Amino acid sequence: MNLTSLLNALPGAVAQGLIWGIMAIGVYITYKVLDLADLTVDGSMATGGAVCVMLMLAGVNMWLALACAIVAGMLAGLMTGIFHTVMGIPPILAGILTQLSLYSINLTIMGFKANQGINVTKYALIVSQRNVRELNLSNPIFTSLIVLILLIALLYWFFGTELGSSLRATGANAAMSRAQGINTNNCKILGLMISNGIVALSSVMLSHYQGFVDVNMGRGAIVIGLAAVIISDVIFGKLFRNFALKLTGVAIGAVIYYIVIQIVLWLGLNTNLLKLLSALIVAIFLAVPHWKENMKGGRGHA
Repeated sequence: MNLTSLLNALPGAVAQGLIWGIMAIGVYITYKVLDLADLTVDGSMATGGAVCVMLMLAGVNMWLALACAIVAGMLAGLMTGIFHTVMGIPPILAGILTQLSLYSINLTIMGFKANQGINVTKYALIVSQRNVRELNLSNPIFTSLIVLILLIALLYWFFGTELGSSLRATGANAAMSRAQGINTNNCKILGLMISNGIVALSSVMLSHYQGFVDVNMGRGAIVIGLAAVIISDVIFGKLFRNFALKLTGVAIGAVIYYIVIQIVLWLGLNTNLLKLLSALIVAIFLAVPHWKENMKGGRGHA
């Protein structure tokens, strides 16, 4: 095992971690703020990229294509929200139904092809894997950091507004929020739309970074998102109390996750076992708080 090969791979792992960190912030909004288990992300993680890439291939300006991609992600969240609030379907099942629908929708957007490529030499892309070793603003690490800082600042401002506070109250105690006159169904729908809009932004950046969009690009995305949220909770839970810092911790959690994956691959793990590894990482980090509680309880009895 050559240490140089690991060091060479680390910039790419950090860049991917930051891009997936944007997606993880979307997961954080539903999982922690709204207290909803939303599985839509496995579908919307391909939707954003599909919309943006196909529009750019058709000659549309990159920024307009990006805006359309975010709107498409928000519509996916709207679909899940309607399934859950209007039709009374539990949030997990609502997300699964949307995710299932999005597979066909994404294929249709991509002209019934499983993947579509976009070349950095022909099109202006937000980030590109080719620039991962460049020491300038074209480096995807720098670009992703700028996007993350702007996104966290925007979310910090929004969740401090009256509407944002209503969303947080809905997640904290829906019954009390209704008693205070908050329309919790509307808040849930809005939260799901914001979450999946952010996921679509991450999807665009990932498809630009790797130079193609794939219909299966989002498969297992919820596991990566949860891994980032839980890693952040375990490592930074007591340090980061401020909302902006919590969002920052989630992004750092995604980077840690990708560095761990890179180290394990460097140690010789078969890439076909990556999904199993991802599930185990999430399971272990989920178990840590429970083990800590048990240890405290054990000491208390002693």
